[in-house]
Amino acid sequence: MTLGLLDGRPLPRTTLDARLVALRGGPRSTALPLPGSSEDRQLTRWVAQVLLTEALCETVAAERGLPVSGDGPARLDQQAAVELGSITAAAYEGSAAVRAVYAAVTAAIEPSAADLAHYRTLTARPPATRWHLALPDGAFEADPDTLPEALAEALRAASPGEWVTVGPWTAMLLATLTAPQNPDPTPALRQAARRAEFVRWLDHERAQRLTLVEGLEHPGDPAQPDNHHRH
Repeated sequence: MTLGLLDGRPLPRTTLDARLVALRGGPRSTALPLPGSSEDRQLTRWVAQVLLTEALCETVAAERGLPVSGDGPARLDQQAAVELGSITAAAYEGSAAVRAVYAAVTAAIEPSAADLAHYRTLTARPPATRWHLALPDGAFEADPDTLPEALAEALRAASPGEWVTVGPWTAMLLATLTAPQNPDPTPALRQAARRAEFVRWLDHERAQRLTLVEGLEHPGDPAQPDNHHRH
């Protein structure tokens, strides 16, 4: 009846049982595996790891005297969830303590000048040109390269404000717009670097402070009997 050990202290399994009951009664219950199946046992292991992560961060938050708000669940975008991994992402979304520890652990992390320069080199693009076009039934913006070639050539040759008809297409070029490219990558790289740092920190803390129990191993542990993933 133990969820796992945190600093050698047993954590009761009751929180796991309650979380599973809530999932079974929730709006996505039909997507969950059949009770008693191998997949169901893997789900149980996964939920156990989420709860252990939450318990670990609750302890760290208390040790550091971090303010833990009572705000509701957070929502990560897909990239952030992938970078954190499903267990950590679920714990982050559901636990204010995890978010508080994340903020404290990563507060000083910034992308290096070399990382920013490398990113800019890899993603540099010339300014993109878009056309503001009028059609007989309305107006829209388009990249010239996405238009039929004959129509694009005719619009380039026409005077501003001149209607052009090529085959079935009729259009007028109202304006040429230059879309800004290569926005400042610092905010996105900062968040990516902070997620990577938190994953490294959390992996270390888990290894040092958590002890898993039989039946609630990590779902990706190749030694447990329900891990059927093979390469």
